[in-house]
Amino acid sequence: MLYQLYELNYNAAQPLRFFAQALQAALKNPFFPGGQSEMGRLIGASAEMIERGTRRFGKPAFGLDQTTIAGENVAVTEEIALGKPFCQLRHFVRDVERDDPRVLIVAPLSGHHATLLRGTVKALLPHHDCYITDWVDARQVPLSAGPFGFDDYVNYVIEFLRFLGPNTHVIAVCQPAVPVMAAVSLMAAANDPAQPPTMTLMGGPIDTRAAATAVTRLAETHPISWFENNVIHSVPFTYLGTGRRVYPGFIQLTGFMQMNLDRHMGAHVKLFDHLIRGDGESADATKRFYDEYMAVLDLPSEFYLETVESVFQTHLLPRGLMRVDGHLIEPKAIHKTALLTVEGELDDISAPGQTLAAHTLCSGLKPNQKFNLLQKGVGHYGIFNGKRWREEIMPVARNWIRQHDKGHSEVPKADLVPVKRSRAA
Repeated sequence: MLYQLYELNYNAAQPLRFFAQALQAALKNPFFPGGQSEMGRLIGASAEMIERGTRRFGKPAFGLDQTTIAGENVAVTEEIALGKPFCQLRHFVRDVERDDPRVLIVAPLSGHHATLLRGTVKALLPHHDCYITDWVDARQVPLSAGPFGFDDYVNYVIEFLRFLGPNTHVIAVCQPAVPVMAAVSLMAAANDPAQPPTMTLMGGPIDTRAAATAVTRLAETHPISWFENNVIHSVPFTYLGTGRRVYPGFIQLTGFMQMNLDRHMGAHVKLFDHLIRGDGESADATKRFYDEYMAVLDLPSEFYLETVESVFQTHLLPRGLMRVDGHLIEPKAIHKTALLTVEGELDDISAPGQTLAAHTLCSGLKPNQKFNLLQKGVGHYGIFNGKRWREEIMPVARNWIRQHDKGHSEVPKADLVPVKRSRAA
């Protein structure tokens, strides 16, 4: 019933939202008396905050229509390379002939859209042929498509790697670290020709026992039945996925917000102040961030519950007990895929140590096939977005990929970017 009440509340707020939009439009009209007065700006700012507070934020666009390579602007076109019921494999096609390493970026299926990794893709585009998993909102997937669980996620990754072909590198950001390692382990055990030459795991929960966070404590202090009874709901009749059991994005967003509630409240107080003062540049920066942050999707209930249980409660992968479609997952079988792990010193979602655990599991790799980067001064999102990602983390990942890519043993001089203030552990 919670999902239905959420929809009812959203629909009930539409008249207020429309009134706020109309009031905003009127106050911005240069012929409206007093629109730009101090009182007019106060009313307009209040109307905008009401409109944003009652709005549903849709999936943003990647908006990556160009990149810069060796000082030249290059057009970029998005294409759907392969479509699946729960995911679209999106390709960023650069309008230039370059034999750059091909990279599959596996985005998290944890509430936000893959566009949250816009900054990740943007920084990689000048140096790589980039693909990304663009997960479909589960409420838009008809019941006829069947369920989607943890094993299905792993099989999607394997299918995408095989579709892209040999010598495709894989980067997993946050949640997909575990299913990506499972996929690569299965491919290694089968000596699959499409197993990737490198696997980069960024802030992922390989072994959550290594460092406790609010996320791990929630999972450890509640039985799986609690999650099934309290956070799993049926999609209302207004969507294509009517009747599908999901973990709603609005519940995940609420959890994210509560983890840093003071910071989010402070940001909105500042936004209100910027609007009153007419500081459009500062207000727009805050609105762009929250337009992305507030855009969420629903997760299939099977995948969510299986992930909570196997990754955060029973720790099947680090205990050597994880199975996918009946096959035991053995990371020690990985011999051809070099491992790079990236952790943020201030990460409060996948704390330092959780991703580092991958090195112990991948015991079949030689020392020169493994490297861990502990980035000082960054939290979870700073690992894959922002200045520190662009200037300090991405160059390490790019150089690692080039070093292990067949036919690309060195980074072209035109592509070299200094690595600053990074720490390897």
